[in-house]
Amino acid sequence: MSQDKQVKPAAEAGIGRRRFINSAALVGVAGLAACTDKPTSAFAPAASAPAAGGKSGDNATHLKPGELDTYYGLWSGGHTGDMRVLGLPSGREIHRIPCFVPDALVGWGITNESKKVMGTKADGSLRYTVGDSHHTHASYKDGNYDGRYAWINDKINSRIARIRLDYFVCDKITELPNVQGFHGIFPDKRDPVDEKINYTTRVFCGGEFSIPLPNTATEDASKYRSLFSCVDAESMEVRWQVQIDGNCDLVATSYDGKLAAVNQYNTEMGAKYEDMMSAERDACLFFNVARIEAAVKAGKFKTIAGSKVPVVDGTHEANKDPKTALTAYVSVPKNPHGVNASPDGKYFICAGKLSPTGTVIELAKVLDWFEGKLEKLDSVIVAEVELGLGPLHTAFDGRGNAYTTLFLDSQVVKWNVEAAIKFHKGDKSAKYVVDRLDVHYQPGHINASQSETKAADGKYLAVGCKFSKDRFLPVGPLHPENEQLVDISGEKMVLLADHPVRGEPHDFIIFKRDLVRPKQVYTLDEFPLAIKDPKESGVFRNGRKVTVKLTSQAPAFSMREFKLKKGDEVTLILTNLDKIEDLTHGFAIPNHNVNFIVNPLETASVTFVADKVGVFWCYCTHFCHALHLEMRTRMIVEA
Repeated sequence: MSQDKQVKPAAEAGIGRRRFINSAALVGVAGLAACTDKPTSAFAPAASAPAAGGKSGDNATHLKPGELDTYYGLWSGGHTGDMRVLGLPSGREIHRIPCFVPDALVGWGITNESKKVMGTKADGSLRYTVGDSHHTHASYKDGNYDGRYAWINDKINSRIARIRLDYFVCDKITELPNVQGFHGIFPDKRDPVDEKINYTTRVFCGGEFSIPLPNTATEDASKYRSLFSCVDAESMEVRWQVQIDGNCDLVATSYDGKLAAVNQYNTEMGAKYEDMMSAERDACLFFNVARIEAAVKAGKFKTIAGSKVPVVDGTHEANKDPKTALTAYVSVPKNPHGVNASPDGKYFICAGKLSPTGTVIELAKVLDWFEGKLEKLDSVIVAEVELGLGPLHTAFDGRGNAYTTLFLDSQVVKWNVEAAIKFHKGDKSAKYVVDRLDVHYQPGHINASQSETKAADGKYLAVGCKFSKDRFLPVGPLHPENEQLVDISGEKMVLLADHPVRGEPHDFIIFKRDLVRPKQVYTLDEFPLAIKDPKESGVFRNGRKVTVKLTSQAPAFSMREFKLKKGDEVTLILTNLDKIEDLTHGFAIPNHNVNFIVNPLETASVTFVADKVGVFWCYCTHFCHALHLEMRTRMIVEA
């Protein structure tokens, strides 16, 4: 299995630094071993594509004034609990979409509408104010992104958020029951039950941390279990769950909609780190989606106290017969971290974090096993080859090549999948490693333009490096992470750019800009509380509950002042009646913890208690007009 010449680094530049970093990392591993509502009709000119043969140079990432990027990138925001929107190849951050954590710029977690999405306690306060977003993926049609939705997970509180890509806003958040450490997600690429439905109807979610079910205070880890969950793409309700042995990490789905899979780094079901790595092999766990759906429909499930979600049995013991099995546990090398689907629809690749190997699993053979056509489940593995130290995640270029991050080697390795299969079968002349690129430093997540779609185009590769060390100006003890952009259009990989980023972002996707057509202006009818005419403005009292209706049109609010009584519970509704693209208004009330925005033709509301007597100048916070500073109204609170 070894291929020493291919594992040797291609370049020796900076070897002193890399040896130092690798030594430190290996010590850790050794320790472990022990203006309209319609879409705009045209884009500005596109950025130039990289030159063939990897000779793109600086021009690939430097855009001229007025020139737009050719790709969108959707990035997880990490501990900020949001989603970042980047333009590529420039790497410019265009937008942040708040999801799981309050955001002072837009008033996320302040407005009643956003609080309803985020979830509140009985007293109206937010249920959670922290998040940890890891993985983001988008909806599919015909094997490519369709521009409808994107999803992102919150690992801390087991939540999944949906992003509408027509407005680039979060519209729904669901908390998974009986799940902790919700990590990997992936939408299906088509509906497997109805062959005529060739688009995403569900999103699969992996539960990383095993817990008692239902959760009780027991230290006996043998009673802990993990759940694999299915969320409806439209309703965002949890459709079903699968109880499994071991844990879930990351998720992949097949192009025919028949299979989903997770890599498992803790098949031992250990509660301590040394127990989590005691076995030499772990698993890539496959789910037969159609059979699970049929079992749920037939009532072959249980429920867990506190939840009505159907839970089917996906454990080893209950799935010994391939012809009736719901799950299949494929043995792969030690502590894998990542499972990814090749664009040709043939393979899932699972990388062993504590093994220098990548495992190629042929999906047709997995389906054969489920049909009882294969005697041994291990036969689904068609290659298991050495790639380098600490392989993690894999991306694809659509030309038969895979790109895997090597955490300990601080490299990306480019390798040919079919050549790896030939080498595994015994053809030792098959040179499967094509190229290696040093990255800076300790790379984790990786993705390429259109990577896990049938339209993978092999233009750009982005690499998320966990350490930046000497790449940027020092800013004290907390260093930024380093996201690097690589040209993969030629035989050799070419590093194009470094981009510092606040920790800790994780996964991302990159897709062509023409796959999404965002609207630039809202439609009034989308908002039930919309105030369509300034004449509807006013103060409406019902005892101590007061509704204030306002509109904004640059440079004025519809009322110059409004009066309240101390102790009033106030719901203020604001509609932006400006129809011009890029004319957003803000609304802030001093000393009342109120600040939010309304985009063109958007309506938002806030509820607060007027608990202070006095005059409070409410002002527009978002620059809108030459008379922006004069855009104010007075809130007068009387005793």
